[in-house]
Amino acid sequence: MKKIFYQFKNEEDGFSLTELLIVLAIIGILIMIAVPIYQNVTTRAKTTEAKTQLNFLHTLQRVYHLENDTYATEFEAIGFEQEKMITEGGKARYTIEIESAGPQSYVATATSIIDFDGDGVYNKWQVDEEGKVEQVVPD
Repeated sequence: MKKIFYQFKNEEDGFSLTELLIVLAIIGILIMIAVPIYQNVTTRAKTTEAKTQLNFLHTLQRVYHLENDTYATEFEAIGFEQEKMITEGGKARYTIEIESAGPQSYVATATSIIDFDGDGVYNKWQVDEEGKVEQVVPD
C-alpha cells in the first residue's frame, strides 16, 4: 500500500513550460487571424448607416420628383434631416450631401467623418436617381 501511495505522491501535477508556451503560441495565432476579420465586420456594420440614409434620401427624392417634376437641391424641400454627428455627441458617422440635382437626375453622397482603418482614406457612398447605392471610395 505504501508503494502505491509513494507512486502517486511523486507524480507531478500541472503543465510543463513547453506545453504552456505552445498553448500561448496557438492562442496568439488565432488572435492574429481573428482581429482583421473582426475589423472588417465592424466596418461593414458602420457602412450600413450610409446605405440606409441614402436609401431614405432616394425615397424622399422620388416623392419630390413626382410632385414637382424635378429633384430637390436642398434637404428642407424634401424633409430630410441630417442626424447629429458622433463628434458632436450624436450617432451619425456620415455626412449626407446632395451633390447635384436637376429635372432628370440627382446624385447624393454619404462621406464618413471617421477613418475606420486609419489609412487616411474616408469611406464614401453615393445614390442616383435610379436608387442605385454604391460605394465610391472604400475604406
